Amino acid sequence: MKRHSRSASILLTILAGALVIFVLGLLFGAKPMTMTKAVSALLSPNQGTDGIIVWTLRMPRSLAAFLAGAALATAGFLLQSVTRNPLAAPDLTGVSAGAVTAIVTTFIFFPAVSSVYYPPIGMAGGMGAAGLTLFASNGGRGSPLHLALSGVTVALFLSAITTYVLLRGGPQSPSVLFWLSGGFQGRSWPQVVYMLPWIVIGLFGALVSHRVIGLFGLGDETAAGMGVNTAVWKPIILICAIILVAGVTPVAGPIAFIGLAAPHLVRLLRPADTLWSILLNIALGGALLVTADALSRSVAAPREIPVGIFTALIGGPVFIYLIQRRGLGMTTGPRT
Repeated sequence: MKRHSRSASILLTILAGALVIFVLGLLFGAKPMTMTKAVSALLSPNQGTDGIIVWTLRMPRSLAAFLAGAALATAGFLLQSVTRNPLAAPDLTGVSAGAVTAIVTTFIFFPAVSSVYYPPIGMAGGMGAAGLTLFASNGGRGSPLHLALSGVTVALFLSAITTYVLLRGGPQSPSVLFWLSGGFQGRSWPQVVYMLPWIVIGLFGALVSHRVIGLFGLGDETAAGMGVNTAVWKPIILICAIILVAGVTPVAGPIAFIGLAAPHLVRLLRPADTLWSILLNIALGGALLVTADALSRSVAAPREIPVGIFTALIGGPVFIYLIQRRGLGMTTGPRT
């Protein structure tokens, strides 16, 4: 009971911190605001320029960043759990690159296809890339570095295809290049509504499957010995992770390192069980990306710095630590 209370306290603390950053983020941008003006704009959404800026630009943008961070962190946790590999993450298993390649190819060569279909298109691309990575790494059973190298190789191959498609795209390419830089500039309520169903489905699937995910963390043999049909549940959990990435990518573009760093930071918090691990990943991933987005539009205001720079500052050191840590090939599953 103590462990659950402690995990609940940590969760509330992270959410409170994310809320503070969320509110502070309303103050920054091309037009800075004081806290008084921001609060007034929140209370009067239809009055004045400040109300329009807060309610139609900054608030939905910050909400989109939180949802995207929550989705990417949870996707990373699912991938790491199902493969028992600490280097598994959307950007290091080729999932993000697969989604990007599929969406860019559709945008350039099939412009008549509505953007409503981009998430399932990205999901198909992500699943294909994940399957290729797992195949190259002996079904995900190879060493963590083996999986990482396989994922990076697949991602580089897909990036080359994306570059070729962009070169063939002509006048349409600049808008795609802007999207490929990653971030939330110009995102508003339609984008939040667009990504929300996919993220809800992925997170719901992860939360419902938390016991099975915990058993996978103990090893495939142990999970099978406790009655888990691994041939059925592994693809289901993998699909949940890819749905989350596919929901984020059409709106935010490729965002690196959140899916790698957040699950490891959560493990340092020693959550009570797998359910709390998922909840803490949702909260921490959202808080990290909201913070990165707030920094991206405040550090060099009125200009913006790509969000990926700040996520790399978070994830880069974590990745280096994991690469250099002794015994990286041995992973331990989360408590169930």
